[in-house]
Formats: sequence, C-alpha cells, structure tokens
Amino acid sequence: MEEKSFEGTRSDKTKFSRALYIGRFQPFHLGHLEAIKYILSNAKEVIIVVGSAQESHTLENPFTAGERIYMIRLALNEIGVDPGRYYIIPVIDLDIHGIWVSHVCSHVPKFDVVYSNEPLTRRLFIESGFRVESIPFFKRELCSATEIRRRMLAGSSWEELLPKSVATYIKEINGVERLRDLAKTDKIVR
Repeated sequence: MEEKSFEGTRSDKTKFSRALYIGRFQPFHLGHLEAIKYILSNAKEVIIVVGSAQESHTLENPFTAGERIYMIRLALNEIGVDPGRYYIIPVIDLDIHGIWVSHVCSHVPKFDVVYSNEPLTRRLFIESGFRVESIPFFKRELCSATEIRRRMLAGSSWEELLPKSVATYIKEINGVERLRDLAKTDKIVR
C-alpha cells in the first residue's frame, strides 16, 4: 500500500496559529478536502466544526454527526495529515443568529481566523470582530454536496467527487440506499 503524506506549510511560515472551518459535510467531498489543505498551508492547526450536528436522516442532511466526523478522519488520514494539526468538533444548530458565534466559540478551542465562503457565516463572524478569510473554490460546479446527493439519488456517478476512503465508507454504510429511502413517499400521488 502506497503511503501518502501531506505536510502543508508549517512553523514560522504560517500566518495563523489556529483556524476555524465550519461545514455540514453532507457528505465530505474533494472541495472540502482542498479547503482544509489550503487552510493548513496558512495555519498550524484547523478546527473543523461539523455543523448541524443534530441533523441526520433527511434529504439535505442524510448522515449523522458521527458518520461525518468519521468521513473527515478517513479523508485526512488518506492524504497523511498529522492528526495533531486538526480538531473535529460537532456543534448543534442554534437558530438565533445574534448568539450563534458565541455558541460556536463555547464549543471549540481559541482560534485567530475563520475560513468560510458561506455568506451568513462570514457576516456573523465579521460582526463579532473575527478575521474572516475566503477559501479558493475547487471545481465548485461539481464539488457541491447538493450536487453529490442529487447524483446519488439519480443513480449518476458521484464517487469521483469524494476522497476514495469516503466513497468506500458511504457504500459500507449503505448511504446511497438511505438517501433513496428518504426520498420515497407514502403519500398518494395524483
């Protein structure tokens, strides 16, 4: 088995000590992986927040927080990221925007920058006084969890948009079958 290693930039060359990256990761795909690699080229450590941790078994959020955490670990292990460089922390939703940032901060270690392209996340952290940086998009039209779930439902090719270990894991847990079952209805269609 070929051993891969991801070093990223470290020590004196990094701009930040610890970065925060929030996502639902439904599922964790190559765009997320590229984002983490980019963040680790600018920060010594990254806190990966698995948002909407209470959500699962819906069309928009088919995977549990535990499954998403495992997907992230698999993907980072696959490319050889040192586990000492990241934290994976689940955080449940709090649908009160005025206190959401403090809610997130109460669940994670201190950080000095937030990486996000999501408009609401960016706005809330900026208004709370945090430095917020953008992340370069990676094949955005394809590397979208919405697009990947659509492909899973349609029976189209989706595996190449995920790290190999994550695609394998989704098959092991029958994730596609789960999604298809969730799309069924017991309503009368007229």
